[in-house]
Amino acid sequence: MKKLLITTSLFMTIAYANAQSEMPLYTKEVPNYKDIPNTQKSETDKNGILIISEVTVPTLTLYVPPKGKSNGTSVIICPGGGYSILAASHEGSDVAKEFNKMGVTAFVLKYRIPNDKAQIDKSIAPLQDAQQAIRVIRKDAIKYGINPNRIGIMGFSAGGHLAATASTHFLKPVGENADETNVRPDFSILIYPVISFKEFGHKGSANQLVGTNPTTEMIELYSNETQVTKETPPVFLVHAGDDNAVPVKNSLMYYEACQKKGVSASIVIYPKGGHGFGMNNKSTKEKWMDNVKNWMDSMGF
Repeated sequence: MKKLLITTSLFMTIAYANAQSEMPLYTKEVPNYKDIPNTQKSETDKNGILIISEVTVPTLTLYVPPKGKSNGTSVIICPGGGYSILAASHEGSDVAKEFNKMGVTAFVLKYRIPNDKAQIDKSIAPLQDAQQAIRVIRKDAIKYGINPNRIGIMGFSAGGHLAATASTHFLKPVGENADETNVRPDFSILIYPVISFKEFGHKGSANQLVGTNPTTEMIELYSNETQVTKETPPVFLVHAGDDNAVPVKNSLMYYEACQKKGVSASIVIYPKGGHGFGMNNKSTKEKWMDNVKNWMDSMGF
Protein backbone atom coordinates (compact mmCIF):
# COMPACT_ATOMS: atom_id res chain seq x y z
CA MET A 1 0.00 0.00 0.00
CA LYS A 2 2.79 2.43 0.86
CA LYS A 3 4.54 1.96 -2.49
CA LEU A 4 1.21 2.44 -4.26
CA LEU A 5 0.68 5.72 -2.44
CA ILE A 6 4.07 7.05 -3.54
CA THR A 7 3.50 5.99 -7.14
CA THR A 8 0.09 7.60 -7.12
CA SER A 9 1.55 10.88 -5.84
CA LEU A 10 3.61 11.19 -9.01
CA PHE A 11 0.46 11.49 -11.08
CA MET A 12 -1.63 13.62 -8.76
CA THR A 13 -2.91 16.82 -10.27
CA ILE A 14 -2.83 18.47 -6.87
CA ALA A 15 0.41 20.35 -7.54
CA TYR A 16 1.72 23.84 -7.12
CA ALA A 17 0.76 26.27 -9.87
CA ASN A 18 3.26 26.42 -12.74
CA ALA A 19 5.57 24.00 -10.92
CA GLN A 20 8.60 22.76 -12.78
CA SER A 21 8.31 19.26 -11.37
CA GLU A 22 6.93 17.52 -8.29
CA MET A 23 8.81 14.48 -7.04
CA PRO A 24 8.35 12.04 -4.17
CA LEU A 25 10.53 12.87 -1.18
CA TYR A 26 11.21 9.19 -0.52
CA THR A 27 12.00 6.85 -3.40
CA LYS A 28 10.96 3.81 -1.37
CA GLU A 29 8.42 3.47 1.42
CA VAL A 30 7.58 6.56 3.43
CA PRO A 31 9.19 6.00 6.84
CA ASN A 32 7.37 6.42 10.16
CA TYR A 33 4.13 5.65 8.35
CA LYS A 34 0.92 3.85 9.16
CA ASP A 35 -0.88 2.07 6.35
CA ILE A 36 -3.89 4.30 5.74
CA PRO A 37 -5.58 5.66 2.59
CA ASN A 38 -4.19 8.81 1.01
CA THR A 39 -6.89 11.43 1.64
CA GLN A 40 -4.90 14.53 0.69
CA LYS A 41 -7.11 17.46 -0.30
CA SER A 42 -6.46 20.66 -2.20
CA GLU A 43 -8.68 23.72 -2.41
CA THR A 44 -8.47 27.47 -2.95
CA ASP A 45 -9.80 29.61 -0.11
CA LYS A 46 -11.72 32.89 -0.39
CA ASN A 47 -8.43 34.81 -0.58
CA GLY A 48 -7.20 32.78 -3.53
CA ILE A 49 -4.67 30.85 -1.44
CA LEU A 50 -4.05 27.20 -2.31
CA ILE A 51 -4.60 25.12 0.82
CA ILE A 52 -3.38 21.53 1.01
CA SER A 53 -4.56 19.36 3.88
CA GLU A 54 -4.24 15.79 5.17
CA VAL A 55 -0.75 15.38 3.69
CA THR A 56 0.59 11.87 4.33
CA VAL A 57 2.80 11.47 1.24
CA PRO A 58 5.50 14.19 1.23
CA THR A 59 6.96 15.65 -1.95
CA LEU A 60 9.42 18.23 -3.21
CA THR A 61 8.45 20.58 -6.01
CA LEU A 62 11.38 22.01 -7.95
CA TYR A 63 11.43 25.55 -9.35
CA VAL A 64 14.34 26.32 -11.67
CA PRO A 65 15.71 29.81 -12.47
CA PRO A 66 15.72 30.96 -16.11
CA LYS A 67 18.43 29.37 -18.23
CA GLY A 68 21.84 30.86 -17.52
CA LYS A 69 20.70 32.72 -14.40
CA SER A 70 21.27 30.09 -11.69
CA ASN A 71 23.84 31.19 -9.10
CA GLY A 72 24.23 27.81 -7.39
CA THR A 73 22.26 28.67 -4.26
CA SER A 74 19.10 26.76 -3.36
CA VAL A 75 16.40 27.12 -0.72
CA ILE A 76 13.82 24.70 0.66
CA ILE A 77 10.51 26.47 1.39
CA CYS A 78 8.20 25.19 4.15
CA PRO A 79 4.70 26.71 3.93
CA GLY A 80 2.86 27.50 7.13
CA GLY A 81 -0.51 26.39 8.43
CA GLY A 82 -0.29 25.57 12.12
CA TYR A 83 0.91 22.02 11.38
CA SER A 84 -2.73 21.46 10.29
CA ILE A 85 -2.66 22.52 6.62
CA LEU A 86 -0.15 23.95 4.14
CA ALA A 87 -0.68 27.44 2.71
CA ALA A 88 0.96 26.27 -0.47
CA SER A 89 0.78 29.30 -2.76
CA HIS A 90 1.49 32.60 -0.99
CA GLU A 91 3.92 30.83 1.38
CA GLY A 92 5.18 28.33 -1.18
CA SER A 93 5.02 28.49 -4.97
CA ASP A 94 4.80 32.30 -5.16
CA VAL A 95 7.92 32.61 -3.04
CA ALA A 96 9.76 29.99 -5.10
CA LYS A 97 9.15 31.96 -8.29
CA GLU A 98 10.51 35.11 -6.65
CA PHE A 99 13.68 33.25 -5.69
CA ASN A 100 14.03 32.05 -9.28
CA LYS A 101 14.19 35.70 -10.37
CA MET A 102 17.24 36.03 -8.08
CA GLY A 103 18.88 33.01 -9.68
CA VAL A 104 18.11 30.81 -6.66
CA THR A 105 16.84 27.27 -7.24
CA ALA A 106 13.81 26.67 -5.02
CA PHE A 107 12.18 23.53 -3.65
CA VAL A 108 8.75 23.72 -2.02
CA LEU A 109 8.44 21.01 0.62
CA LYS A 110 5.03 19.42 1.01
CA TYR A 111 5.74 17.98 4.43
CA ARG A 112 3.50 15.60 6.34
CA ILE A 113 0.82 16.99 8.62
CA PRO A 114 1.37 15.50 12.10
CA ASN A 115 -1.30 12.86 12.65
CA ASP A 116 -1.39 9.97 15.13
CA LYS A 117 -3.48 7.97 12.66
CA ALA A 118 -0.93 8.41 9.86
CA GLN A 119 2.44 8.30 11.65
CA ILE A 120 3.99 6.08 14.28
CA ASP A 121 5.56 9.17 15.88
CA LYS A 122 3.87 12.31 14.61
CA SER A 123 6.24 14.61 16.52
CA ILE A 124 9.17 13.81 14.23
CA ALA A 125 7.35 13.48 10.90
CA PRO A 126 7.77 17.10 9.65
CA LEU A 127 11.42 17.26 10.77
CA GLN A 128 12.05 13.86 9.21
CA ASP A 129 10.76 15.27 5.92
CA ALA A 130 12.78 18.50 6.18
CA GLN A 131 15.97 16.56 6.90
CA GLN A 132 15.24 14.19 4.04
CA ALA A 133 14.78 17.17 1.70
CA ILE A 134 18.21 18.51 2.66
CA ARG A 135 19.65 15.02 2.30
CA VAL A 136 18.20 14.49 -1.18
CA ILE A 137 19.18 17.92 -2.50
CA ARG A 138 22.70 17.71 -1.09
CA LYS A 139 23.27 14.23 -2.56
CA ASP A 140 21.91 15.28 -5.97
CA ALA A 141 23.41 18.77 -6.04
CA ILE A 142 25.19 18.16 -9.34
CA LYS A 143 21.96 17.05 -10.99
CA TYR A 144 20.23 20.24 -9.87
CA GLY A 145 23.18 22.46 -10.77
CA ILE A 146 23.58 23.78 -7.24
CA ASN A 147 26.33 24.11 -4.65
CA PRO A 148 25.91 21.48 -1.88
CA ASN A 149 27.29 24.03 0.59
CA ARG A 150 24.70 26.69 -0.25
CA ILE A 151 21.44 24.99 0.66
CA GLY A 152 19.13 27.07 2.83
CA ILE A 153 15.77 26.47 4.46
CA MET A 154 12.89 28.90 4.76
CA GLY A 155 9.61 28.69 6.62
CA PHE A 156 6.48 30.67 7.38
CA SER A 157 4.65 30.47 10.71
CA ALA A 158 4.57 26.74 11.66
CA GLY A 159 6.74 26.16 8.59
CA GLY A 160 9.11 28.62 10.27
CA HIS A 161 9.09 26.39 13.33
CA LEU A 162 10.01 23.46 11.10
CA ALA A 163 12.81 25.45 9.44
CA ALA A 164 14.10 26.56 12.85
CA THR A 165 13.94 22.99 14.11
CA ALA A 166 15.94 21.80 11.09
CA SER A 167 18.44 24.58 11.87
CA THR A 168 18.93 23.51 15.49
CA HIS A 169 18.43 19.71 15.52
CA PHE A 170 20.75 18.67 12.69
CA LEU A 171 23.28 16.88 14.92
CA LYS A 172 20.65 14.27 15.77
CA PRO A 173 18.84 13.28 12.55
CA VAL A 174 15.50 11.66 13.27
CA GLY A 175 13.91 8.52 11.88
CA GLU A 176 15.10 5.24 10.46
CA ASN A 177 16.21 6.79 7.15
CA ALA A 178 18.93 8.89 8.79
CA ASP A 179 22.40 8.32 7.36
CA GLU A 180 25.77 10.07 7.38
CA THR A 181 24.66 12.88 5.08
CA ASN A 182 25.03 16.35 6.56
CA VAL A 183 21.51 17.70 7.18
CA ARG A 184 22.56 21.11 8.49
CA PRO A 185 21.09 23.94 6.39
CA ASP A 186 23.65 26.53 5.33
CA PHE A 187 21.29 29.40 6.16
CA SER A 188 17.71 29.93 7.25
CA ILE A 189 14.99 32.49 6.55
CA LEU A 190 12.17 32.60 9.09
CA ILE A 191 9.02 34.58 8.36
CA TYR A 192 6.69 35.26 11.32
CA PRO A 193 7.90 31.92 12.69
CA VAL A 194 6.60 29.88 15.55
CA ILE A 195 9.79 29.42 17.57
CA SER A 196 8.68 28.42 21.04
CA PHE A 197 6.18 26.00 22.55
CA LYS A 198 6.33 27.89 25.84
CA GLU A 199 3.96 30.59 27.06
CA PHE A 200 4.56 32.99 24.15
CA GLY A 201 4.51 30.35 21.43
CA HIS A 202 1.61 29.14 19.31
CA LYS A 203 -0.54 26.64 21.17
CA GLY A 204 -2.27 25.31 18.05
CA SER A 205 1.02 24.36 16.39
CA ALA A 206 2.30 22.82 19.60
CA ASN A 207 -0.85 20.77 20.10
CA GLN A 208 -0.65 19.45 16.56
CA LEU A 209 3.01 18.44 16.78
CA VAL A 210 3.48 17.19 20.35
CA GLY A 211 -0.06 16.74 21.61
CA THR A 212 -2.10 18.50 24.26
CA ASN A 213 -0.22 17.07 27.21
CA PRO A 214 3.48 17.07 26.28
CA THR A 215 6.26 16.46 28.77
CA THR A 216 8.45 19.31 29.96
CA GLU A 217 11.32 17.72 28.03
CA MET A 218 9.31 17.71 24.80
CA ILE A 219 8.34 21.36 25.20
CA GLU A 220 12.00 22.26 25.78
CA LEU A 221 13.14 20.19 22.81
CA TYR A 222 10.82 21.94 20.38
CA SER A 223 11.24 25.44 21.83
CA ASN A 224 13.99 26.32 19.40
CA GLU A 225 15.19 29.43 21.23
CA THR A 226 16.63 26.95 23.76
CA GLN A 227 18.30 24.81 21.09
CA VAL A 228 20.53 27.40 19.39
CA THR A 229 24.26 26.66 19.44
CA LYS A 230 27.29 28.25 17.82
CA GLU A 231 26.77 25.78 14.93
CA THR A 232 23.28 27.08 14.14
CA PRO A 233 23.25 28.51 10.59
CA PRO A 234 22.93 32.24 9.87
CA VAL A 235 19.34 33.48 9.96
CA PHE A 236 17.17 36.23 8.55
CA LEU A 237 13.90 36.89 10.40
CA VAL A 238 10.78 38.88 9.49
CA HIS A 239 7.86 39.60 11.83
CA ALA A 240 5.16 42.18 12.52
CA GLY A 241 4.89 43.76 15.94
CA ASP A 242 1.11 43.48 15.94
CA ASP A 243 1.05 39.75 15.14
CA ASN A 244 -1.67 38.43 17.44
CA ALA A 245 -1.41 34.84 16.24
CA VAL A 246 2.33 34.28 16.70
CA PRO A 247 3.76 37.02 18.96
CA VAL A 248 6.83 38.85 17.70
CA LYS A 249 8.61 37.63 20.83
CA ASN A 250 9.15 34.35 18.99
CA SER A 251 11.48 35.99 16.48
CA LEU A 252 13.05 38.22 19.12
CA MET A 253 13.93 35.27 21.34
CA TYR A 254 15.50 33.36 18.46
CA TYR A 255 17.43 36.45 17.38
CA GLU A 256 18.67 37.00 20.93
CA ALA A 257 19.68 33.35 21.28
CA CYS A 258 21.69 33.59 18.05
CA GLN A 259 23.35 36.78 19.26
CA LYS A 260 24.40 35.10 22.50
CA LYS A 261 25.94 32.15 20.62
CA GLY A 262 27.72 34.29 18.03
CA VAL A 263 25.46 33.21 15.16
CA SER A 264 24.97 35.80 12.42
CA ALA A 265 21.38 37.03 12.57
CA SER A 266 19.40 39.82 10.91
CA ILE A 267 15.84 40.82 11.70
CA VAL A 268 13.16 43.03 10.17
CA ILE A 269 10.24 43.97 12.43
CA TYR A 270 7.33 45.89 10.98
CA PRO A 271 5.06 47.87 13.34
CA LYS A 272 2.00 46.45 11.57
CA GLY A 273 1.11 43.61 9.24
CA GLY A 274 -0.47 41.02 11.45
CA HIS A 275 0.10 37.36 10.63
CA GLY A 276 0.20 35.41 7.39
CA PHE A 277 0.94 38.24 4.97
CA GLY A 278 3.25 36.15 2.79
CA MET A 279 5.53 38.29 0.65
CA ASN A 280 3.27 41.33 0.79
CA ASN A 281 2.87 43.21 4.04
CA LYS A 282 0.19 45.70 3.02
CA SER A 283 1.11 48.09 5.83
CA THR A 284 4.30 49.13 4.05
CA LYS A 285 5.61 49.73 0.54
CA GLU A 286 8.82 47.95 1.48
CA LYS A 287 9.24 44.42 0.16
CA TRP A 288 11.01 42.21 2.67
CA MET A 289 12.15 39.92 -0.13
CA ASP A 290 14.39 42.79 -1.25
CA ASN A 291 15.95 42.72 2.22
CA VAL A 292 16.39 38.97 1.91
CA LYS A 293 18.17 39.40 -1.42
CA ASN A 294 20.52 42.02 0.05
CA TRP A 295 21.20 39.81 3.06
CA MET A 296 21.94 36.81 0.87
CA ASP A 297 24.32 38.92 -1.22
CA SER A 298 26.12 40.11 1.91
CA MET A 299 26.46 36.54 3.19
CA GLY A 300 27.84 35.21 -0.09
CA PHE A 301 24.73 33.17 -0.94
